[in-house]
Amino acid sequence: MRYLPLTPDDREAMLAAIGVKSIDDLFVDVPGAARLDGPVDLPRVAGELEVERALGAMAAKNATAGTVPFFCGAGAYKHHVPATVDHVIQRSEFLTSYTPYQPEIAQGTLQYLYEFQTQVANLTGMPVANASLYDGSTAMAEGVLMATRVTRRNKAVISGGVHPHYVRATETVVHAVGVETEALPAAVDAEADVIARIGPDTACVVVQTPNIFGTATDVGKIAEAAHAAGALLIVVVTEAVSMGLLKSPGEMGADIVAAEGQSIGNALNFGGPYVGLFATRDKLVRQMPGRLCGETVDADGERGFVLTLSTREQHIRRDKATSNICTNSGLCTLAFTIHMSLLGETGLRRLALLNHEKAVATRDALKAIPGVEILTPRFFNEFAVRLPKPAAEVVEQLANHHILAGVPYSRLAPDAGMDDVLLVAATETTTDADIKILATSLAKVLAN
Repeated sequence: MRYLPLTPDDREAMLAAIGVKSIDDLFVDVPGAARLDGPVDLPRVAGELEVERALGAMAAKNATAGTVPFFCGAGAYKHHVPATVDHVIQRSEFLTSYTPYQPEIAQGTLQYLYEFQTQVANLTGMPVANASLYDGSTAMAEGVLMATRVTRRNKAVISGGVHPHYVRATETVVHAVGVETEALPAAVDAEADVIARIGPDTACVVVQTPNIFGTATDVGKIAEAAHAAGALLIVVVTEAVSMGLLKSPGEMGADIVAAEGQSIGNALNFGGPYVGLFATRDKLVRQMPGRLCGETVDADGERGFVLTLSTREQHIRRDKATSNICTNSGLCTLAFTIHMSLLGETGLRRLALLNHEKAVATRDALKAIPGVEILTPRFFNEFAVRLPKPAAEVVEQLANHHILAGVPYSRLAPDAGMDDVLLVAATETTTDADIKILATSLAKVLAN
């Protein structure tokens, strides 16, 4: 009873209150193939040592990013994270700190959040950034909601180059409050299609660069068209390192930037936790979600830090809150800040250039393979290729040879009709030997 306080009668009453007959009814939306029809095939009781051995043996069956040639991207990128990052974030004063409600005892937390905001503002080319959101996809959703508040319009036009998972996450969030979204069909280069869909009812236009196919686009013309129609431009970035080489979203006319910061300071981590970057224009700051840390002086004239804007419902804003974001990804934010501090501007630019060079080398190697078509005209560290076979089958065959060759686009958007498209990413961790192994093995798989 200590860990299972509810009685069978309690459970029956709860199920009756929500209108279902059994607990199984709560999982009807989970596909049958993903559900078990009984307990997992493990002993019901085992000692710690036995559990470690069993789970270790299971884990050893996986081909992990750090042990095989790895070319997966699509929004989550393998970069080298310096040992200093993990060393610092595991210090107890960082690892155990919590929400900075009381500035007098949270100066360290507030300061690194302030420094983080400064880095994000510089990186995105925007005047102001908040103290982070959960991840890139929910940052995009918050950007759309913010745009509807600012423009008092109710429609978002979403480019066909935006990550399909970001689109679905945003639709889930904004449809709940009645916001209309028009997600355009998948397109490797979608600029003209986006501009054509902007109308007088458009609250915002959402574009991604580099987009899901890796295409790097100067979205300045889209910004002009959006602003001419009274709409805001939201620029999504899933690969933060790209901003070390490409023109910043702010330079291209973005009003809101929603980005994923995982690439800097944060490992792949099986898909999370990650850290959302969010930046905007000065005039829009009071509609920005989340927290904004600011610098001030205390009664003695010493430098200090405070929460300048706290527009969350938890800060007694209730129905006036701009967002129900309940926290920031604090430890991931700190990891980002440490890595950025270690790199500096010069280091980030060199890292970005190295990423691009590795991707170009990979592109050239794959381009020489008969039947492989390079789809992405200009890219940073990721590009799309069309194969003469279904991409998912090719990836599976290469995985059996201990090569993680990329992400089939069909895995992100099964109904897009692009089953032969493979997304390939290369970073500074990619070696010349990795590229040679990928090209040689892919040529063999395609020849059979």
